[in-house]
Amino acid sequence: MTRWRYAAATDTGLVRETNQDALFVDDSLAIVADGMGGHAAGEVASAITVEAIYNGYLERPTIEGLLGAVETANREVLSDARANPDRFGMGTTVITVGLTRDGTGFSTPTLLHVGDSRAYQLRDGALRQLSSDHSVAEEWVRMGRLTADEALTHPRRHQLTRAIGVDADIEIDVMSLHVQVGDRILLCSDGLSNELEPDTLAKLAGAPGSLDDAVTNLINAAKMAGGRDNITAVLLEFDEAHEPARTINTTMASAPPPVASTVASRPRKSGSSITWRAGAGLLLVAGVVAAFFYIMHWYAYSTYYLAPDGKYIGVYAGQPNGVLWYKPKLASRTMYLSAQLQTPALASLKATISEPSLQSALNYAAYLHGLWVTSQSSGVTTTTTSTTTTTVRTTTTVKAKG
Repeated sequence: MTRWRYAAATDTGLVRETNQDALFVDDSLAIVADGMGGHAAGEVASAITVEAIYNGYLERPTIEGLLGAVETANREVLSDARANPDRFGMGTTVITVGLTRDGTGFSTPTLLHVGDSRAYQLRDGALRQLSSDHSVAEEWVRMGRLTADEALTHPRRHQLTRAIGVDADIEIDVMSLHVQVGDRILLCSDGLSNELEPDTLAKLAGAPGSLDDAVTNLINAAKMAGGRDNITAVLLEFDEAHEPARTINTTMASAPPPVASTVASRPRKSGSSITWRAGAGLLLVAGVVAAFFYIMHWYAYSTYYLAPDGKYIGVYAGQPNGVLWYKPKLASRTMYLSAQLQTPALASLKATISEPSLQSALNYAAYLHGLWVTSQSSGVTTTTTSTTTTTVRTTTTVKAKG
């Protein structure tokens, strides 16, 4: 079982007139949304999003359920904006961590995000950024057009490339988190991350004492640094962490039993009877053919495996070599670099993995990445890693925050 303790707070800051951030946190779900739009529109967008994700997760606490909840939030914000012209153009970022269940009965911390709200992991004093900002400047950093230092002051650093409520099509980043007892996860709006340096975040978020005190100190420090935006922080500390046992199943999944039929012969009675029987026979043949295609489709995409997707590691649905005309499909693209998994041992594991669910495959990707992280020399500098699932391939229209 995986469990966390938590504390959270939000503040209007020193410049904004209203607080358009929204949050929710309990013992299995944490959400931060940073609304944008004129008047109270951003506040509405963030509130709709938090409520939709909470309801969706409550109904289905799985990775698929959490993804569906974010997609529902996107539809509901768009629908509300269409019904209320004064809210046209509203939107929100969102970052959420939920304990998602898989077939083993255990819960895995799963992170999803859209926009530039952030998630950090703090372990033994070292701060690691988990999420990747969906902004023009950060996209250019990933493309090599800007350096990380240049992005900090670039005029388009706050211009988002993805947001909830901007377009019907949306891309959602998702990753399974590899946690240990004592780890802390910080979710925050950019009103916190823009004001404080990583070493300050690490010092305050990891300070001994109560989580409530740590969150209060984070908010106050952001206000002392300028407080130019709404400030929201959710701090989780894991007091119990389940590490799923790793088993690699390289056997092919068994398909359901084939549909069989027996046609008994009877004496010919009349032309109409022959016509009826011929029609029934055709329907029977059609049913058998349909059952065959259904079984083949089920078998072809019943498992998941890891393989390179360009320079990153992808999670594919299907059999590695395909089945008949059913070729593997990319189900999720992580941000773990292929180069990080190129040692002989890891390459061997990656080549033979066969997992029964998307959640299980993402867990294994996180496990392999964790091995790589462990092999590196520890440091206090902040690094960035995330796992991306493209649920809809079209990137949202660029929308400036304000």
